[in-house]
Amino acid sequence: MKSIATKTGDGGQTSLLFGRRVSKADVRIAANGCVDELNVRLGLAKAHLPERESEHKAFFERAQKNLVNLMGEVAVAPEDWERYAASKMPCFEGELLNVLDERVTQLESGGFSFKGWATPGATLSAAAFDSARTACRAAEIALVRVQEAGLLNPARAEVILASLNRLSDVLWLEARRQETLAEQ
Repeated sequence: MKSIATKTGDGGQTSLLFGRRVSKADVRIAANGCVDELNVRLGLAKAHLPERESEHKAFFERAQKNLVNLMGEVAVAPEDWERYAASKMPCFEGELLNVLDERVTQLESGGFSFKGWATPGATLSAAAFDSARTACRAAEIALVRVQEAGLLNPARAEVILASLNRLSDVLWLEARRQETLAEQ
């Protein structure tokens, strides 16, 4: 097994894909840290879903896999965008936005109600989804910073940012659904 401890980052530098070195404070690295945190929190929320909700688990699993693909795209210097596209490495799935839109519609028509602002923590599962939602907002903000710095592929930025915005909506609605399920 290859060692995870390469020690090449001990001085505060890390590599983007294709070997370009950048500071660990680079906006792309910071954004990927936020996306990674979102992925972990989403995994925790998914783990709180009961086994009988396998369809919901599969939905969130798909979102998680796309977050991993997104981190790959963010870790590419502008000079390497064409190289990345030619490499056939997995990209953030643009179709996910439509899937998220459908999920919002489905959740909003699910028969549960909510009034005003929510106070997270009614149940462990609802709190986990609210935690994932706040991580999603942080990731979205970090990616806007990457875009504003001209370091997010403009051909992909719109669908990526819209998808994260929609994912946070889904997570908020899912938290409310979890609260409603607990009350029944």
